[in-house]
Amino acid sequence: MKNKRRDFIKFSGMTGLGIATGSMVPSFASSLIDTKTLQNFSAMENMNAAGANLIGAYGGWAAGLIENKLPSLSFRNKKFTSLDAWKKAARKRLADRLAIPDSGHLPKVTVKKQYNYDGLHIEDLSWQLPYGPATDAILLKPENAKGKLPAILAFHDHGGNKYFGTRKITKTSDQQHPLMVEHQQEYYEGMAWANEIAKRGYVVLVADAFPFASRRVLLNDVPEHLRNGLNDDDPENPEHIKAYNKWAREHEHVMSKSLFCVGTTWPGVFFGEDRKALDILCARPDVDVKNIGCAGLSGGGMRTVFMAGQDDRIKCCVCVGFMSTWKDFALYKSFTHTWMVYVPLLPNELDFPEILGLRAPLPTLVLNDSDDALYTPQGMKDADKILQEVFKKAGAADKYKCNYYPGLHKFDKPMQKDAFDWFDKYLKS
Repeated sequence: MKNKRRDFIKFSGMTGLGIATGSMVPSFASSLIDTKTLQNFSAMENMNAAGANLIGAYGGWAAGLIENKLPSLSFRNKKFTSLDAWKKAARKRLADRLAIPDSGHLPKVTVKKQYNYDGLHIEDLSWQLPYGPATDAILLKPENAKGKLPAILAFHDHGGNKYFGTRKITKTSDQQHPLMVEHQQEYYEGMAWANEIAKRGYVVLVADAFPFASRRVLLNDVPEHLRNGLNDDDPENPEHIKAYNKWAREHEHVMSKSLFCVGTTWPGVFFGEDRKALDILCARPDVDVKNIGCAGLSGGGMRTVFMAGQDDRIKCCVCVGFMSTWKDFALYKSFTHTWMVYVPLLPNELDFPEILGLRAPLPTLVLNDSDDALYTPQGMKDADKILQEVFKKAGAADKYKCNYYPGLHKFDKPMQKDAFDWFDKYLKS
């Protein structure tokens, strides 16, 4: 068991996946670590936590920079008595820290294809931002729907798989790529959850995130010495996809450094592009703009935190498999994290859960997996406590809820049912 755990840590550290990513941990575990070992992984970490952390002798010093004191812009500070004044100040600082790049005006949306499948009307969409390749997106709504419907901005996960994006949480025909069949079975209990929520009477928009699928970095566009002998030939071949995703994991370090070098952040790019997708959704004549929600698992949960925390057009949200504290990330879990979560200097001003807390008093649901090896149990509990305090002080304790489910990192059928019921409660009133 000791050797297996060491191999697990080595793999996780090399991949840079994990909490923010929709993690490859469950896939990896199936071939290297038995289920019982993986389920006990968090417990094993906690046993060592008192005397060990990711940065050794520097851990106590580093933790001391942020623990046992409230971040300067925390609503839990007694100095903040007005919810609106706090949100205005904290959101401004968050936007400054994110350094959100300009994504231009509302882009022209091209409808590439319209068709019906499994009771849904589906549109294959595309739009061009001022930079990079065009964004592909999928829109789903009930077949023959009339009038304005509530809407969901659905975020796909990371999953250590940048080759795919929208296809991770949708199904548009009986012919699915075999890797997506596996992906949906592993993380979503075989369900295309965007389809399932659409069937309940919603307009659902799923767009490829930066840099996934249509927005991914093409091998032929980078210097040859960085390609590891790969190219973009035979793109849908599973072996090519696996090789590309392995390359993209390592390129994530390069991308993050480059973004920092030009004065922006990965979460800032995400938010700018996700906000543009929300603009596009709101501009549709079939959408009830007063009743829009957003949700996602893991990397999609992270995007939910930043989107729902900053844009009040999101009336209701569900964050799945992505909730902990900066301390937990720093001392115990950064080795399983993507670079996509980090916002320089922000931990001095807001703890991670407080980003989502910026949406108080709007309805907010957090879904955690009790055996999720990507977080410490204490980190999840601490984050829950912080959000409870924020919503209670905002006079909206009843608008926040956190559920725990047995099992590993996932968004399975029972979790989907609770998420969909939450949306129905607040978006169909």
